[in-house]
Order: sequence, then structure tokens, then C-alpha cells
Amino acid sequence: MEYTLKTKTQKANADIPHKLTRRSSLGDEVYDTLLTQLISLKILPGEGISVDALSHELGVSQTPIRAALIRLEAEGLVAKKHNFGYSAAPMPTREKFNEIYEIRLLLEPHATAKAAKNMTDVLWNRLQEIAENMVKLAEGEGGAKSTYGKFALQDALFHSLIAQHSENAILTGTLDRLYTHMHLFRLRFHTTVTEEAVHEHALIITALGAGDPAAASTAMKHHILSSRARMLPFFEALEQK
Repeated sequence: MEYTLKTKTQKANADIPHKLTRRSSLGDEVYDTLLTQLISLKILPGEGISVDALSHELGVSQTPIRAALIRLEAEGLVAKKHNFGYSAAPMPTREKFNEIYEIRLLLEPHATAKAAKNMTDVLWNRLQEIAENMVKLAEGEGGAKSTYGKFALQDALFHSLIAQHSENAILTGTLDRLYTHMHLFRLRFHTTVTEEAVHEHALIITALGAGDPAAASTAMKHHILSSRARMLPFFEALEQK
């Protein structure tokens, strides 16, 4: 079974509306919106988060906002202090940065190799759909920082889906708890981050579609090493401020 990555994108429902609708789970929409704001640095690291202001901005009650903040707190993207409320988490330390990539290099290539053995038409089609969404976002439709946040969401989904198909729940849970994509994408907006990631994802999908565990593992390892090389200068510049 072999697949070819499409070069033309189709219209994808990647945008998150400013005023939220109730076509899908309102709680998930609020969560995705706040996550995008954190990744795109609309909410800056360490900045306080007003539930009342968000309720007014998004046109929803405070209940789904508080629920989303609880989820984000569990993922380490916001912090809550007694008698203070929520604030955006600080940027990762150098130690955290290095640890994230160390664990990714140990686990993700292995997970991708296992996913290649479990490849199905359904999985490949879903990965292709995510990849096409990312191509559209990398081409810059809409505001640059806004689409960058949405790109990071799609990136996290891409990697999570591959890990899930390793059929190793402990491995998948460990990768999910790293919160790798959400934290690292906050380091810097830059077009090379999206453009190069799109190309690297295409190589991963091709290897998965061919059902080649070794090639899939190699493609994922290359992607992680390239991601670290892209992000490191931004991280070092942040440390010097």
C-alpha cells in the first residue's frame, strides 16, 4: 500500500471564529481559541487572564472558559495562583527545552515505526487532511500570528495521531504529557517554521503510506532534529533578553 501526498489543497475548515458558534462542542471551541491565543502570544507569557474579559470577547458564559482554563492548567500552559487567578505560563527553561527534544528523539521515531506497521486508509486520509490544512495555513491565509497558532494546533494533532497508532498507550500518554508542540511553538513566529515542517511532514506521510517502519522512523527523527535546530536560535535569543 503506497500513497502520494497531494500537492493541491482543498478548502479546509481550519479557522476558529472570533465569536464562537455552537455547531460543535462549545467547550472544545473555547479551549482551541484560548490555546491559539497562547501559542500566537496574543496572551503573553506571565500575563494575567481575565475570565470576564474573555467571556465578553468570545460571547460565551464564564463556565466553558473556566473549563478550558482547567484543561490548559493541566497541560502546563496556564498557571493558577490562590487569590490571583490564571496567568499564561512562562516560556520553557533551557533545561526543559533540552529535555523535551531528548524525550521526543527517544520515543517519537519508535512510535512512528510502529504506526507504519498499523497503517490504514483511514489513518492515511486523516493525516493527509491535517497536512493539507497545514499547507493552507503555511501559505498565510488570514493574520500571520493567528494562523501560526492554528498551525501549531494542527501540528500537535498530526503528531498525536501518529503516536496513537503506535498502539502503545503508555508511550502515547508520555508524549501527550510533554506538551511539546504547544510550548515550543510559542518561542517564535517565523515562516520557515511552518514551511519546513510541511515538507518534513510530507516525508513522514510518504514513509507511513509505504508501510516502511525504518523510513518512517528516519523521517520522524529528521523532523525532530530539524525542529530543534530551527527553534534553538529563537530560544537562545530569548535567554539573552
